[in-house]
Amino acid sequence: MERSRIAVTGASGLIGSALVRSLTADGHEVVRLVRRAARGADEVCWDPEGEYVDAAALDGCDAVVNLAGAGVGDHRWTDAYKKTVRDSRVLGTAALAEAVAALDRPPRVWVNGSAIGFYGETGDRAVDEDAPPGDGFLPSLCVEWEEATAPVQEAGVRTVFARTGLVVAKDGGAWAKLFPLFKAGVGGRFGDGRQYWSFVALHDEVAAIRHLIDTEGLSGPFNLTAPNPLTNREIAAAMGRVMRRPSLFTVPAPALKLVLGEMSGDVLGSQRVLPKRLLESGFTFTFPEIEGAIRAAL
Repeated sequence: MERSRIAVTGASGLIGSALVRSLTADGHEVVRLVRRAARGADEVCWDPEGEYVDAAALDGCDAVVNLAGAGVGDHRWTDAYKKTVRDSRVLGTAALAEAVAALDRPPRVWVNGSAIGFYGETGDRAVDEDAPPGDGFLPSLCVEWEEATAPVQEAGVRTVFARTGLVVAKDGGAWAKLFPLFKAGVGGRFGDGRQYWSFVALHDEVAAIRHLIDTEGLSGPFNLTAPNPLTNREIAAAMGRVMRRPSLFTVPAPALKLVLGEMSGDVLGSQRVLPKRLLESGFTFTFPEIEGAIRAAL
């Protein structure tokens, strides 16, 4: 890919910061959208909840990668926090999409963050991008988040939805909470451990986003998950093997429900999600198996 100018929201988050490092290392110009006054040519001011974007500063960008959003697992799901999670994604995406669609020189591609939460509970049933949305807060959030890109789609910008799974990384996301438990020797399964976790190594997440930017003709939803999802019980055993710690402990389902509230459904729920379209597009995973993903994170 020749040198490009790429705008990134959520650039300080787990995925965004890794993507920015990867792009800049390869010589691309990255413009970060920040929620304060811009301090240089590589920053653009925006206010997602206030639906404000300094649109002129985005003119001439080749691509937009929209990853902004309040952390789904950062707080208990009160009604107020669910509103924060929704507004940070839906209002921000809508405002940015409208601003970008109105540019004289809109980008050639828009990659929008999304999540496998789109599918809801799938149990043992494997699903790919052809599956409909599930029921509940996360599926409805993902649907609204993706639909908020309508202005750029109508403007003819190639639009891709990156439905990300559980990212295996030590500095953020679900795994940042797991690594200390296993290091301390108190790791283990959640509930009965039969729920499927569709994981992806951070390295592969970033590589997949770059693949979606670079590959002409790709649009619509893509599941960013490793091709072999495993049960929580199998993942706990793999964590124990790699970290050479016992994985005998169990966090009972009632305890998780007490501590996490409604969000416990996301931890105890089962999502067996396959990256059908990503594989069909020619993408190759560096860490398709869980042990390799864990070692890469460590």
